[in-house]
Amino acid sequence: MFRQITRRFHALASSKPFTITPEIQNALAKKGPVVALESTIISHGMPYPQNVETARAVEDIVRAQGAIPATIAILKGQVHIGLEDEKLEQLGKMGAKAQKSSRRDLALILSKRGYGATTVASTMILARAAGIPVFVTGGIGGVHRGADQSFDISADLTELGRTPVAVVCAGVKSILDIEKTLEVLETQGVSVTTIGERRFPAFYIPDSGFDSPSCVYDESEAAELIYHNHRLELNSGMVFAVPIPKEQAADTQSIQKAIDTALAEVRSNGISGKDETPFLLRRVSELTKGESLAANIALIKNNAKVGARIAVELSKSYTNS
Repeated sequence: MFRQITRRFHALASSKPFTITPEIQNALAKKGPVVALESTIISHGMPYPQNVETARAVEDIVRAQGAIPATIAILKGQVHIGLEDEKLEQLGKMGAKAQKSSRRDLALILSKRGYGATTVASTMILARAAGIPVFVTGGIGGVHRGADQSFDISADLTELGRTPVAVVCAGVKSILDIEKTLEVLETQGVSVTTIGERRFPAFYIPDSGFDSPSCVYDESEAAELIYHNHRLELNSGMVFAVPIPKEQAADTQSIQKAIDTALAEVRSNGISGKDETPFLLRRVSELTKGESLAANIALIKNNAKVGARIAVELSKSYTNS
């Protein structure tokens, strides 16, 4: 398995569309722990300068646990695995001018030498291509409320069914239909595991009201699951859900009220597709007077700590195999 990853990495490191920082190249060559990070959370998830400050803080947290951060984005038609400070600043200032990029958008953005911020789905693809098995994000996409009419289901779920990258998150975004999302993940054959708890989290709050399909005690057990997923060559992703610490969670009632209001505005304004989630997150933050944004920042930092520890433990497994 690792030989396949190494061959893919060397091919991409020498190909024109990919720029991999020397630090990450060195870590991958030595089977060291690297953590992929998405860039949509920078361009579309938070306002400047909080987005850049949070991104840098997340990278610092990953390093503090002994892993190397690899923020992924597309700049001038070039896939960047790892962003230097000035490029991170550039992306943060661009904000939504950088195109929100899922699987379907990657080739188009490269062909037009454009700027793209990677979603969960596209970050998984590019992390896999670079040989990075662990990816940290805030929350995954899923089945939108009212999907029985709109058929709006995130490409994240399909990608999880076919790309073997472990995604460490705070569960499914609270604005979505969590019960139906868990059903689709089961259909896609995706392993869904909560770390430390039996209940599946709901992004801003630690308990969605649904049990998780499985749970593990700590990061070492999570790494063991990933290792065996690779050994079996299942070729499907894994979701590791990390509940936001209760002291940093948002108030359940205020969050639900804000979500209901924001959803009504989405329907009345005809907002749909890739514009819906950024709008909902922004409006929920406005309606909760920043409470949801504070929880969002707290949970991504917590996920980064857990994800980096998983990457370190997984690196030990590969080194000893």
